[in-house]
Amino acid sequence: MLTIHSDAHFMQQALLQADLADQQLEIPVGAVIVCENKIIARAYNQVEQLQDVTAHAEMLAITAAQNYLSSKYLDQCTMYLTLEPCTMCAGALFWSQMGALVIGARDSKRGFSLLKPAPLHPKTKVSFGMLEADCEAKIKDFFKKMRDKQKER
Repeated sequence: MLTIHSDAHFMQQALLQADLADQQLEIPVGAVIVCENKIIARAYNQVEQLQDVTAHAEMLAITAAQNYLSSKYLDQCTMYLTLEPCTMCAGALFWSQMGALVIGARDSKRGFSLLKPAPLHPKTKVSFGMLEADCEAKIKDFFKKMRDKQKER
C-alpha cells in the first residue's frame, strides 16, 4: 500500500529526482533523505552540469541534509536511492553515519556491495529492491538512448 510515509512513496520521490537528471542528460540517479517522516533533502546527478565528478545524487543530498539539520551526522535519517551507491558515495555515507539506506536497483559494475566488507557504517541498515523494476528500467532506458545517439553519428 502506498502511503505518504511508506518506503514506496519516498522511492517514488527519488525516481522523480532521477527524471530531472534524465531531462538534463545526466545518468538518472535520484536521492531523497528522510528524517522523522519528512523529506529534508532531494538531489539528482549533476556531474555533467556542474563539471564535477563528485556531484552524484548521494553527495549532493548528504550535503543538503547536513545543512538542513546543522549536523554532520545523519544517523536518524534514511536515504532512498534509485541506484546502488558507488564506493565514493558509500564512503560519504559511512562518514555521515547514515541511519538507513533503501536502494532501488543494484549496480553490478560499480556498486559498493562489490567490496567486502561493504564500506558503510556498521550501524547503517541497508535494504535493496524497493521499486527495483522501475529503477532498473530508468537506468537501462537512459543508456539505450545514449547508445542509439552514438549510432546516429
